[in-house]
Amino acid sequence: MEQLAQPTVDDLCQWLEPVAPLALSESWDNTGLLLGDRRESVSRVMTCLTLTPESVAEAVSQNAQFVVAHHPLPFKPLAQITTDTHYGGLLWQLARAGVSIYSPHTAWDSAAGGINAQLANLLELSECRPIVPSQQAGLAGLGAGRLGRLPSPLSLRQVSERLPERLADCRPRGVDCGQKIERVAIACGSGGSLLSDVIGAGGCDLFLTGEGTFHTCLEAQAAGISLLMIGHFASERFAMEGLAETLQQAWPALRVWASRSERDPVRNL
Repeated sequence: MEQLAQPTVDDLCQWLEPVAPLALSESWDNTGLLLGDRRESVSRVMTCLTLTPESVAEAVSQNAQFVVAHHPLPFKPLAQITTDTHYGGLLWQLARAGVSIYSPHTAWDSAAGGINAQLANLLELSECRPIVPSQQAGLAGLGAGRLGRLPSPLSLRQVSERLPERLADCRPRGVDCGQKIERVAIACGSGGSLLSDVIGAGGCDLFLTGEGTFHTCLEAQAAGISLLMIGHFASERFAMEGLAETLQQAWPALRVWASRSERDPVRNL
């Protein structure tokens, strides 16, 4: 796409489409342009993991016209958009300030250069393929999660010790089934729901995800698959920082930044 000095909201939506093809979105998701006027021009763009009171205040105060938020707002349909509710209030603030919202969410999770692919690269996995392949035409080799092989077998402790060196806010915890780790499955965010697909794929030693439930841990243990949960924020936020850098390189006339105010709400106490 020819890069314009002053792109519109629609120009940025079109640029984001091949980066995170919306056809990769899960059926339950809400992705793409969620708030805004496609005809409006854009000079300032912010990326973030989640739209919170802090990141919304930052977008408004810094005069962003376009926000790429990984997690959708709204996620579920809203009957009213008023300040009587938390999410309605956030949307009202953004709409009044003329801020458009774009969410790539599960499309970005599953894209060729998306979050799960980036996590696989951080672990130097080879022979990568999706856990659940996409059935969409033209998207062969893509889909939810990633399965791959480490360069050499490691213990779970060795894997968990390496991750905080490469991912900010990473606090690994999980289930150690005792085997050496060679074949790894990855699903960022709340990826525990993909465990049954990991089990069905066979031959997996470790399932790495952002977070999972107690019952996910029990299911992994029963299946003999070690489970490593690194935190929802840590498993995805880094990719929104990288996306801001990529956007800035692609659109030099824009001012692009990753939110400086958002933090992982889960802390060690």
